[in-house]
Amino acid sequence: MTVGESPAGDDVPAGSSNRLLIVNADDYGMTSGISNGIIAAFERGVVTSTSALTVAAAFDRHAQQLVDSGIPTGAHLAAVGEDRPLLSAREIPTLVDRDGRFPLRWREFVQRAATGRVDPSDLTREFRAQLTRLRDLGVNVTHLDSHQNIHLWPSVARVVVDLAVTDGVGAVRLPTARGSSPTAIAVRRLTGHLRRLAARAGRAFPDESSGIEGQPAPHDAGLRSSLDRLDATGAASAEIVMHLAVDPDPERAAYPSRYAWAAQFAAAIDPAARARIDELGFRLGSFADLRPAARTAVGR
Repeated sequence: MTVGESPAGDDVPAGSSNRLLIVNADDYGMTSGISNGIIAAFERGVVTSTSALTVAAAFDRHAQQLVDSGIPTGAHLAAVGEDRPLLSAREIPTLVDRDGRFPLRWREFVQRAATGRVDPSDLTREFRAQLTRLRDLGVNVTHLDSHQNIHLWPSVARVVVDLAVTDGVGAVRLPTARGSSPTAIAVRRLTGHLRRLAARAGRAFPDESSGIEGQPAPHDAGLRSSLDRLDATGAASAEIVMHLAVDPDPERAAYPSRYAWAAQFAAAIDPAARARIDELGFRLGSFADLRPAARTAVGR
């Protein structure tokens, strides 16, 4: 499959709206199993895009594989998690602890940011270093998003959108959450703020987004339900966020998570997924295929 190509070639099925669907696999470079799984799902399945975690321990080992594959790639910007920053503690003092490490989880980061203990200029320096690491490989960065979605927080959102503008990255991710829990409601409000920032800056973003985290058997249930949910919105563009890997992957033990990595890989390479995408009239593509938001269309 060529990214941006209609799934049915030039003959789009009658009644199809030919809407853009981005299937993005996060965390490239985190482990060998994740990196190899993403490339395999791009070459053999429905994955059309990835977000690279350039601070991760396995990134350097798989950097050339990323370039050689040609997969459209964004920067998975990190200021949380198990991996160390690219810059020294002296360069980004408000982002790290005494051992030079990021907070492990987004909640700790948000608590620090909400009380003014995170300097946006430190974020800009570290995020630009991560973005530059990709570009130094010759990667044409298609979009910006973040590890654990910390770019939803307003001060981080501003840094990420400003970085997209100053460094010429055309698109950003807009994470979403379903349900009526306080967290889900807060996420949707923060997403609305990020959407307005991105639109005013002329950055592109999908109209809708869906993650398929921790899905139970059968292995394709999460992907199928995400496709059907996005279809029901009637959105002209959408992103499905996946977390997938091939096993065995012993390095993944260092990154505790609830994701069904191997099951999501199986779903991404299952021919039934491509058949369902075709049936619903989605056109597979990447963030590079999105149209920039019209700045004048969104008020302050």
